[in-house]
Amino acid sequence: MIAKAVARYMDSSPQKTRLVADMIRGRSVNDALGILRFTKKRAARDLHKLLKDAVANAESRQDQQVDVDDLVVSTVVVDGASVRFRKRTMPAPMGRAYRFVKRQSHVLIGLDVKK
Repeated sequence: MIAKAVARYMDSSPQKTRLVADMIRGRSVNDALGILRFTKKRAARDLHKLLKDAVANAESRQDQQVDVDDLVVSTVVVDGASVRFRKRTMPAPMGRAYRFVKRQSHVLIGLDVKK
């Protein structure tokens, strides 16, 4: 892995984020940025920013000079974050309250050189 970028506590559920992450896994960086730019899912904005961060990390490496056109999104890992702080309640009939959880996710994007 040439470079990586990590986003923690993204305000999107892991299930919804994985739908977008599966679209860019294994693609070249330019293709992945184009896909993320025109995808209408909310998680696509955060993954677009994260992918640009990973590309910047690859460009700033001192030990290797990397051409951005040769980079490929090798790994995209989406994990669930802890949900104990984001529990919310919604009013329900007869004075009750329904509890729901605002899920968050951790995302890691890894870049590698085309083989």
